[in-house]
Amino acid sequence: MKSKAATVKAYLESLPADRRAGIEAVRKVIRRNLDKRYEESMLYGMIGYAVPHRVWPLGYHCDPSKPLMMAALASQKNFLTVYLMSVYGDKAERAWFQKAWAKSGKKLNMGGCCVRFKRAEDAALDVIGEAIRRTPVKEYVRTYVQLLASTGRGPDGKKLATTSPKKPSARKSATRATGARRGSRKSAARPAGKPTR
Repeated sequence: MKSKAATVKAYLESLPADRRAGIEAVRKVIRRNLDKRYEESMLYGMIGYAVPHRVWPLGYHCDPSKPLMMAALASQKNFLTVYLMSVYGDKAERAWFQKAWAKSGKKLNMGGCCVRFKRAEDAALDVIGEAIRRTPVKEYVRTYVQLLASTGRGPDGKKLATTSPKKPSARKSATRATGARRGSRKSAARPAGKPTR
């Protein structure tokens, strides 16, 4: 459920007691492992953890007015949900996450970047914490820029200009070929050794 709360405090206060306890437990783990250059705020109706504009001025390429989000935490209709963009955008990181979660013995309910669970006790909180710790701001921005580049986009999300040389048109090519043949006939008609003017 998307919240209209303007602050994290207001968001937490709007939750039922059991949901609030679960969100606060996960939030504590995230904040304990979070690179200090990230900032916590309400983003997209959730508690977001993002690279602020003072660190990454370009922001999120789909909406530059928004900071580049790395993780988020929300109380949805049927689940508590953690969003891990680093796990979504990095295949190696995703493989590590899934393997680490499996070792915890807890069931993983995961979508593209979202990890869902009914209660905080159902989540492998140590794995969530480690995923956050493994994603410092500098590394996250580097991976983000690489991901954009793989789709032909620059750091600002705009498509990069192609630099491939233009092919001559068929008409120009035919004209050049005709001229070359005429030139070769003229050369053949000149006496050997006679200088050209």
